[in-house]
Amino acid sequence: MSLTRRSALGLMAGAVFAPSIVRAQSFPARPISLVVPYPAGGPTDAIARFVAQEMSSSIGQNVLVDNRAGASGAVGTRAVAHSAADGYTIVFGNNQTHGNNMFLLKEPGYDAVKDFAPLCGVGAFEHAFVVRNDLPAKTIAELIALAKADPGKLNYGSTGVGSGSHLAMELFMQRTGIKMTHVPFRGAAPLVQEIVGGRIDIANSTLPSVLEQINAGTMRALALASPERNPRAKDIPTLREQGVSNADADSWAAFFAPAATPAPILDQLSKAVMAAIAKPAITEAILKLGFTLKVRDPNAFRPYHLQEIATWKQIIADAGVKPE
Repeated sequence: MSLTRRSALGLMAGAVFAPSIVRAQSFPARPISLVVPYPAGGPTDAIARFVAQEMSSSIGQNVLVDNRAGASGAVGTRAVAHSAADGYTIVFGNNQTHGNNMFLLKEPGYDAVKDFAPLCGVGAFEHAFVVRNDLPAKTIAELIALAKADPGKLNYGSTGVGSGSHLAMELFMQRTGIKMTHVPFRGAAPLVQEIVGGRIDIANSTLPSVLEQINAGTMRALALASPERNPRAKDIPTLREQGVSNADADSWAAFFAPAATPAPILDQLSKAVMAAIAKPAITEAILKLGFTLKVRDPNAFRPYHLQEIATWKQIIADAGVKPE
């Protein structure tokens, strides 16, 4: 091959790859939208805002939280899946948006694995059994007895069909042989309001969404659906301590970008998210919510993600929950 031809081919290759290189080198050139597919005010929203604030300082561009609630988190997640894969739109998802919706929604409008690239696994929301203050049950055993005395009379709230709080309760009912009536809400904030108001009997809610109310005495906690007690809620016994096994349920959370986003931009975003979470002030703020931090980079998160999808797919099938 002549030198002239090799030079020409080199110029052609440069023309093909130059745009993505230039985009990566100049990224970010404008504000980034961080979609939270739930209403403002819940723990998912709070964590996203902590990270967004720190990222804004570190990358030199504003990271703006955009709450897009609806359809069990599918509305906002779908919007990100269909957005331009340029790094300017990312999402803070979880086991509902990027797992269970695949089996619980007839038309989620996206594929949780194929349409997204993970940036960082953050950790998990532990679930706490909370009840309205005047419910005559002080322990899990008393709750089970109350539910068995009149199947279906007690109602339980969740943050939506297919959410961690929904499936965690389905798992609990499977393990204990009880039946309660499901009342789904669009996010944690309205669910919490209804428990405090005494209109919902019980919820297997994420600890960060109810810890403030537990500490304030506006609702009661009966148990934590986790292998160990949480340092921020040491007085709450686990299900295992109260004789209920195989009903633990943690809901993971992670940051994602559209799958076709250029690798250098994905790497830059991933590092920025992980650096933000590693800041002592941000770490402490997240832990104060009752959230359990377990940061995973993309390579570590991918196999964990796939295993979680497989696990909860089986739980959904065993519970007989049908797509809506």
